[in-house]
Amino acid sequence: MLHCGIRQALVVGAGRAIRLAMVVHSDSAAGNAVPRRTGAMALALLFLVESMARASVSTVVAVQAFDLVQDAQKVSMLFTGVGIVALFTSLMIPMALRHVPRGQVYAGGAMLMLVSALAFASFTLPGQMAGMLLRVVGAACLNITLSLYIMDHIKRQELVKSEPLRLTLSTASWTIGPYLGIWLYTDYGPWAPHAVSGFWCIVLLGLFWYLGVEAGARRASSSSSHPLRSVSRFVAQPRLRLAWMVAFSRSCFWTVFFVYSPLLLLTSGLSAKAGGLLVSLGNVTLVTALLFGRLAQKVGVRSVIAGAMIVSAVLSLFAGLSGLYAMPVLAAVLLWVATIAASALDGVGGIPFLRSVRVHERAEMSGVYRTYLDFSELLPNVIFSVALLMMPIAGVFIILAVWLALAGWVSWRYLPRSM
Repeated sequence: MLHCGIRQALVVGAGRAIRLAMVVHSDSAAGNAVPRRTGAMALALLFLVESMARASVSTVVAVQAFDLVQDAQKVSMLFTGVGIVALFTSLMIPMALRHVPRGQVYAGGAMLMLVSALAFASFTLPGQMAGMLLRVVGAACLNITLSLYIMDHIKRQELVKSEPLRLTLSTASWTIGPYLGIWLYTDYGPWAPHAVSGFWCIVLLGLFWYLGVEAGARRASSSSSHPLRSVSRFVAQPRLRLAWMVAFSRSCFWTVFFVYSPLLLLTSGLSAKAGGLLVSLGNVTLVTALLFGRLAQKVGVRSVIAGAMIVSAVLSLFAGLSGLYAMPVLAAVLLWVATIAASALDGVGGIPFLRSVRVHERAEMSGVYRTYLDFSELLPNVIFSVALLMMPIAGVFIILAVWLALAGWVSWRYLPRSM
């Protein structure tokens, strides 16, 4: 009965997504206006479905890897290797876009994630390794091409509305998905969460082709560019460097929050379930991204970014100190409030890049820009692994606070007021 209920829920969810897509489609059918059909809502719907596909296994991948190898160090090495592959993939995808239509790259990313679900479901070490690699490559394809579609179909002045909308719609995915995935994994076996993920990949493919997002998109020039040259051109542009720093900083916060917040509460006297609850509640605050988008329209993107970083820094500092002095409940509250500020960064933090990148370099620069995700997962863990040899877990949040404060000052000092 429960299996039938799960299948019915999936079908209902897919139906709602398609019906909403049909509304978006029908609104522009009379005038056949491509910009309306492929506007903010359509792109936000794609991101919503993609988030469902990724979030439903976000907590399962690491747990399943540990169940297979029974060694935390080996799991860490496995994730490090995958992270390195993801870094190089992000730089190579723009080269592929020179020769392969963007729509095929996007669809290919969804297909890779679908195949990764099948590999994960085998519950073997080779399947686990293949699944992790295919998943990160597929996610990179989706992330980069979606960024290009956003820049093609959303006007510069409308980004402050469309980006918070996109993040807000994904709130349900990242709030429900992680817990749903681990529940299905523990109660029904490895196949269940990966079946859900694969299902949403199929929905994503159908929704993408139905909306016709590729129509009206810019074509990449035929000249190729070496990844190192793309990195060099990216670094040579101050605004792109600033945009990368903003994205890297907000991603570092979430990396620390997901990995180290449960550990802080656990070492301070609370249970492991308390840490899991904090992470789930932290995802709920993504819904506030839409509110911060409206605030940015009034006070400017620069003010919201710099202010959110400073607030996150202060709260992270006091959360670490609260954990150090065995006040875990206070630490949890402070960290949860900090996720609200981090949600502000999620809502408008990508706008400096979207508004600064040159039209003819969008594909190459998007590949370089996306490396903030890979670096935010690699560098903090390397730094903290050394720091934790000399300080307790609270030191992680103190280090994070220092970085966020510095990034906030740099953002206020150097981001243009007109941003």
